[in-house]
Amino acid sequence: MADEPQSVIPIESDADVVTARQRAREMAGALELTSTDQTLLATAISEVARNITTYAKRGEVLLSVVRDDNGRTGIQVIARDEGPGIENVELAMQDGYTSGGGLGLGLPGARRLVDDFHIDTTPGQGTTVTLVMWARPNARAA
Repeated sequence: MADEPQSVIPIESDADVVTARQRAREMAGALELTSTDQTLLATAISEVARNITTYAKRGEVLLSVVRDDNGRTGIQVIARDEGPGIENVELAMQDGYTSGGGLGLGLPGARRLVDDFHIDTTPGQGTTVTLVMWARPNARAA
């Protein structure tokens, strides 16, 4: 499904989060995702990448063009770190839950913003969040 990552962005600071957002928007624009979907994808990347800087201090975001068996094309984002992991994923995916003093909207918000969302985490070993935003049929960048 996924091609080789077109972009690997080390995440250690807010500036790196901005870089990941910009590169994803560029890729999404090239695939003619709508401007709305580009914004939703960039926002989802902000949420998961800021979790890296907040909890793990460093990690990476990998951006790839993906195609499924039905011919759909989209952008896949893999945000991964080797931080503390998430003790209770079900709880972490509830609106309003936070272990870091924020609003508790990051992971559940990111899940709502994209088409596909998967989280894999092991306490003490790290977290990988995979997001996909699919291009809409006949969509043109607005």
